Amino acid sequence: MKQYKAYLIDLDGTVYFGKNRIPTAEQFVKKLLVADIPFLFVTNNATKSPEEVAENLATNYDLPVTANHCYTSALALIDYLNAHHPNARIHVVGEASLKNLIQSAGYTIEQTNQADVVVQALDRQATYESLATAAQAIRNGAAFLVTNTDRSIPTENGMMPSSGALTAFLQHTTRVEPVVMGKPYRPILEGCLHQLGLSVEEVLMIGDNYETDIRVGIDAGMDTLLVLTGVTSKADVADLPVAPTYVLQDLSEWELAK
Repeated sequence: MKQYKAYLIDLDGTVYFGKNRIPTAEQFVKKLLVADIPFLFVTNNATKSPEEVAENLATNYDLPVTANHCYTSALALIDYLNAHHPNARIHVVGEASLKNLIQSAGYTIEQTNQADVVVQALDRQATYESLATAAQAIRNGAAFLVTNTDRSIPTENGMMPSSGALTAFLQHTTRVEPVVMGKPYRPILEGCLHQLGLSVEEVLMIGDNYETDIRVGIDAGMDTLLVLTGVTSKADVADLPVAPTYVLQDLSEWELAK
């Protein structure tokens, strides 16, 4: 096994599964902390701020990490807005933490069909009316930005619809292709590498979902580690179009440099 200067680690299905703990993943993260090896938790989940993600990990999973260890698709979105849509009025299909993050970055939220940009993420309170207004804004010329297109999200009650289900609704009715921030698309990976100050050759991407976690690494030329603790099962591996660099049952099988 090659040794890497840093690790990018998915959360849902990799470090935990819904509210169920994955002790082998927790032990791996603690080893990284003790060894002072850089890492970032990379999540498509835009319903929580980096501070909330870190607090959840510390409180419920005994992982003493900080917001600086967490890079979300929402952070990638802010970076994209700053680069391409400064001073835009934003219509948000998303939950409170995403709206707060957008406002904290200096943007005005305008929940009408006259907004300059429509930002869409998982919104478990979305209604037909809110989606219809977003669709009207897109038809009126608003840019269509999406945090992530995950089809499903693992929970303690099984797999539930995720952000991509709402994306499909808006995309189907408007016939407009969105710009996507999260895995498997490049913006979130570029943000992580910029924060680490490293190249794709120096970092390993770890995740449970081939379609998102592993594909973002493969498409960028980054080594990948698929763990069989979440979405992609052992039975799926033989049929994957491009094999991950490594496939392990869980993170107890990965050895760090001594």
